[in-house]
Amino acid sequence: MRQVLQELGTGRTLLAEVPEPGSARGSLRVCTRRSLISAGTERMLVEFGRAGWIERARQQPERVRQVLGKIRTDGLIATVEAVRSKLDQTIALGYCNVGTVDDTGAVDGFSVGDRVVSNGPHAEVVSVPSNLCARVPDGVSDEAASFTVVAAIGLQGVRLAAPALGETFVVTGLGLIGLITVQLLRANGCRVLGIDPDPRKTELARRFGATTVEIGQGEDPLLAAESFTRGRGMDGVLITASTQSDEPVSQAARMCRKRGRIILVGVAGLQLNRADFYEKELSFQVSCSYGPGRYDPAYERDGHDYPFGLVRWTEQRNFEAVLDLLAAGTLDVQPLVTHRFALADAPRAYDILAGNTEPYLGIVLEYGQRASAAPPQRTIQLAQLATREPQPGAAPALGVIGAGNYAARVLIPAFVRGAPRLIAIASNGGVTAAHLGRKFGFAEVSTDAAAVISDPRVNVVVIATRHDTHAALAAQALRAGKHVFVEKPLALTLDELEALEVAYAVHNVQTAHADRADQASQASQAGDVGQAGRRPLLMVGFNRRFAPHVRRMKSLLQTLPGPKSLLVTVNAGAIPGSHWTQSVSEGGGRLVGEGCHFIDLMRFLTGAPITGWQVAALGSPATGGFENDKVTVTLSFADGSVGTLHYLASGHASFPKERVEVFCGGRILQLDNFRRLRGFGFGARGSLRLWRQDKGQEACVSAFLEAVRAGTPSPIPFAELLEVSRFSIAVGEAARQQGFAPCPP
Repeated sequence: MRQVLQELGTGRTLLAEVPEPGSARGSLRVCTRRSLISAGTERMLVEFGRAGWIERARQQPERVRQVLGKIRTDGLIATVEAVRSKLDQTIALGYCNVGTVDDTGAVDGFSVGDRVVSNGPHAEVVSVPSNLCARVPDGVSDEAASFTVVAAIGLQGVRLAAPALGETFVVTGLGLIGLITVQLLRANGCRVLGIDPDPRKTELARRFGATTVEIGQGEDPLLAAESFTRGRGMDGVLITASTQSDEPVSQAARMCRKRGRIILVGVAGLQLNRADFYEKELSFQVSCSYGPGRYDPAYERDGHDYPFGLVRWTEQRNFEAVLDLLAAGTLDVQPLVTHRFALADAPRAYDILAGNTEPYLGIVLEYGQRASAAPPQRTIQLAQLATREPQPGAAPALGVIGAGNYAARVLIPAFVRGAPRLIAIASNGGVTAAHLGRKFGFAEVSTDAAAVISDPRVNVVVIATRHDTHAALAAQALRAGKHVFVEKPLALTLDELEALEVAYAVHNVQTAHADRADQASQASQAGDVGQAGRRPLLMVGFNRRFAPHVRRMKSLLQTLPGPKSLLVTVNAGAIPGSHWTQSVSEGGGRLVGEGCHFIDLMRFLTGAPITGWQVAALGSPATGGFENDKVTVTLSFADGSVGTLHYLASGHASFPKERVEVFCGGRILQLDNFRRLRGFGFGARGSLRLWRQDKGQEACVSAFLEAVRAGTPSPIPFAELLEVSRFSIAVGEAARQQGFAPCPP
């Protein structure tokens, strides 16, 4: 299918071929008929993408501070690579979509063939959670319905303003949302004063019943507001403009009566004059998009609706209200349409949006009719087919599942350097997979993970998806006889780990029988992709044990007698509680999701099995519970060694993110952020300093691929992977539930 994308690095808008999304429980798959380009949000994205480096830095000073901080802690080269990787991405544009339901995803209240609006992007087929969809009444055209999501933004601002019959309101900024807001306020029986420098927009506002201020002709908005209210002041102001200036908010405060209301729907500078607000006791509120539920994963992704009696107007119910207004003729969006383009001409539409070469408001994209019986095209051949030919004795043929930032920046480049045959790459939405597939030269791109696993050309499956899918995908790949590299963690629960262990054991027993029965045949096919009978390897991306500094530490420690004391300090940085990594069900919590790295690191440095543990987490039931990203974990090992992990999200960004210290035999090793190793008592052998940070990712991948080629065991024994995973899950659960847990009996 075709989809409108933007290159972050250049700002270029393109119409790309990407695989269609599959069916997902709780989401509707929709074949698009119309979509509306947002003249505000999308224009800002395009302008930012096309701006130079200086302008981008000026617009996002907080990002500049983050980059400077990363240079101090991680080094210049690592920072430059991270920034380049971030900019080397494509993003989906659009959030105002109308189409027909192709698959209901087992959602009640919708049927195949229903016309629905959603916040889906500009794509021929979209998959959208049901709470972000609403059925279109028969009397509303596709074109009119495409304004629903934008109109809901204005409607939410109006709801926060709480207009009453006969009140006076100002709407500052008469773009799409502003002109819709004028109509909504008029429908509430309010008198409206519209402000915008564009005379074409003020003319439309007058058509909708507003009085306007002609700024271009020298009219003073403050005098106009005073006259409009008979000297009493405005009841409220809705700012629907997009500007960095503080003037709209300052002007709104001066226009209002005592205890007036100011609602910021758009974007404006927020250097407020306290005196303006203090003397009048003004209220100021920022409106959040389409309404309650926005940015709440439980509502949007998981489909948990808010109780009707407690939250009357959610974002979905705001969509429905807008559609009812369109059906009744109370809201008229037809005069707002200035351009119509076929989807094939979408890049030209964005040139108009960014170039300001001609006036525009509503720009509608029109889609051709999809054949009703056409099956979803979830896998597509890329224009750039993989040209790398297998080298003698080189067996790996790659299938990648997951195309997030870490996969794009670290994992995939490492595998591409070591694997000669790149078969397929898959992601849920298909956009990131298509971009990376073309960039690195994969033969196919897909939204179907199962198809990648079952592809007979693939014998190595790389799993880089979100944590809750790791165990199931790894087990599925092992049952298919594939070698598996799974990004940490291996599993989130002991049940998942047990199921994975069974899959690994069953297939290895089967292949052991096949090896004995057909040894000669296997030897003759050693260079082929299939390699039937080769025992599948399982590897977890515990890359830190492969870092050059850690390898040096391991070799030095092996010369010292006696147990070791290890101290690992992780300055993890704060992440919002709503982030998926903090979710127990999706990310496992940060201690399981990332802390497992450091449990494995200590297991490697000691070279001895873990025998017990203690956990102490900050917080208490009285203060709202324990925090699993502010935790101290103490491990004991079979050789008498003790390791302590301080995993803390409460530190300062200027401190190194990771520090490893080992005390043993009257000597000390100290590793800072995988850039500098210092040895105390070791002489010159104890020092190692690199120009760039190296956490061992490439060496980890290389060791795995070499094992695949040579038919040797996995670089990390399977039993050790299970051991580290079990203890990571156990300490994560203890940190969440108990705060402090003693060593198990």
